[in-house]
Amino acid sequence: MTSSQSAAPQMTDLDATRASTWTDQLLRRPASLFCLAALALLAGTAIFAPLVAPYHPEAVDTLRRLQGPSIDHWLGTDSLGRDVLSRVIYGARVSLGAAVVSVTLAAVAGTSIGLLIGYLGGWWDSVAMRVVDALQSIPALVFAFAIIALVGKGIVPTTLAVAVIFAIAYIRIARGVMLRERQRRYVDAATAAGLPTPRIIFGEILPNMVGPLVVETAILLGSAQLIIAMLSFLGLGVDADAADWGSMLNDARIYQGVHPFLSIPSGLAITFSVLLFNVLGDDLRDILTGTQRPAAGRRAPQGAVALSAPAAADASCGVAKDEGSQTGGILDVSGLTIEFPVGNNGARVLDGVSFSLCAGETFGLVGESGSGKSQTALAILGLTPKPGMVTAGSVHFEGRNLATAGEHDLRRVRGKEIAMIFQDPMAAFSPVHTIGDQVIVPLQAHAKLSRAAARDRAADLLDRVGVPNARRRLDDYPHQFSGGMAQRAMIAMALTCEPKVLLADEPTTALDVTIQAQVLDLLHELQQEMEMAILLITHDLGVVAATCDRVGVMYSGQIVETGNMSDVFDTPRHPYTRALMEATPHSSSAFGGRLPTIDGRVPPPWNLPQGCRFHPRCRFAIKACTVAPVPLMDGSRCLRAGELLMAEV
Repeated sequence: MTSSQSAAPQMTDLDATRASTWTDQLLRRPASLFCLAALALLAGTAIFAPLVAPYHPEAVDTLRRLQGPSIDHWLGTDSLGRDVLSRVIYGARVSLGAAVVSVTLAAVAGTSIGLLIGYLGGWWDSVAMRVVDALQSIPALVFAFAIIALVGKGIVPTTLAVAVIFAIAYIRIARGVMLRERQRRYVDAATAAGLPTPRIIFGEILPNMVGPLVVETAILLGSAQLIIAMLSFLGLGVDADAADWGSMLNDARIYQGVHPFLSIPSGLAITFSVLLFNVLGDDLRDILTGTQRPAAGRRAPQGAVALSAPAAADASCGVAKDEGSQTGGILDVSGLTIEFPVGNNGARVLDGVSFSLCAGETFGLVGESGSGKSQTALAILGLTPKPGMVTAGSVHFEGRNLATAGEHDLRRVRGKEIAMIFQDPMAAFSPVHTIGDQVIVPLQAHAKLSRAAARDRAADLLDRVGVPNARRRLDDYPHQFSGGMAQRAMIAMALTCEPKVLLADEPTTALDVTIQAQVLDLLHELQQEMEMAILLITHDLGVVAATCDRVGVMYSGQIVETGNMSDVFDTPRHPYTRALMEATPHSSSAFGGRLPTIDGRVPPPWNLPQGCRFHPRCRFAIKACTVAPVPLMDGSRCLRAGELLMAEV
């Protein structure tokens, strides 16, 4: 096997299923194909009605009133001697046209409003949804009657009335999908890239909700026809003499006893068209609800990775940072505290987090899941998930406090000066956009490059990070990339504007040891080339030992130990740091022996222990550890840091 072949991602059955879009699956269903063909025929007949219809729909022949089907009039004539077949054909123009226009207006207005209130949240969402609830409590026909009573009857008021009714449904759908999608990593990635809010809403999130909107549109088109026909049947829609299926049915009702067949053509036209839309909508729903996302990949065992020695850090930043102090680095986090409203007291997920990051150095954040590492990175870019908020502390970047900066100021920093690599590239990339479209996003947002120039730059970056056939693969979708290639593409996206600070949140998660080494080597090379600072978030102490200049050990939302990497690893001064190191495989571990583990788990932020947060799991704890919170002093958050002899692990 050649090197190019081994580097290319292998398409699995799951990839093939994901590559098959919902449109492809729809076209493989006989019922769907029949509905699409029938609707296309119906639409074509309506558009070319003057060429298809044998007579003009208003041509009156009183001598042939209420006649049954014949050679001259295949579906007979109505009460004025007009050809029923011609009126049914022309009636498709009115019925289908009004349905399409009303649903289109509803989709545009309702989706836009739903997206905005779902994205903004807060009182916008509360007020808007109370109005929607009030409107939806009114029966649809009664609501339509009220609108027609205000503006008068006719095809235009009828279309507007139906549009208002269905806009409420689109508002609910768009808002619901937005509440789900705005929590996904690809939205955070787009925000971290510095995209403006309208671009995030309509360019990133909207394409990901096309499926539900298409399903709803297919069903509502049938419902719109039914409502328009009802209103015309009641004399509130189009004029009684117009060629419309509802008014034709009303005319047939009057002469039901004399000419029973007269109601069948228009009745069948309404029934058949509504059924076509409903069957098509049901098939779309089955396809979309039956498509499942792949389960998150398990992380492969990892060991220490042999890499080049990290660059020497600025001596002014190499000192341990105590709580609330500042050292004047390029990025200075001081006393950062984040709370979520849970219960009466809230949940504090970060509590007084302080560290500095200097140009050209790598600072590692390590700790168990739930310690607050990812929340720290998100808070630096102002991406704290709602309803969480920064309640104390600061994030100074080159003299600017990002913790109090507005969205406009943050957008100028995100992606351009501070970029972020998310831990799961498959979740951080939007599945409905190509890799190329997403990698060029920061370039278009900040560098103002043309699309052609941005694609050239993106191809160069993908090639630089080791993606084979980079220019061709710009048009591939994320599911066509392997995990390692997707992580490389995520790195390329983060580095498009050559940021000064790179936040790398678990950049080697779910990668095997070989790919992990390649990715970390790549980050180290790019760091030296661009002289950028890296905040590396990881669980792997081997990675920290091989790549970082300094390290901060996090537990339960606090940094419990910080300092130079060699000092912390050689002589750990906090029991938690020592426990983590004892639980990490290394060359001196007994072959076949059982690794030590840390009893218990990280406490939830809404139920924190009093005193030192690690004391319930600490074998060195004393009574004083349970009394009051322990501050970070001399790089350690432990009352016995100077008393206990921490042997080399």
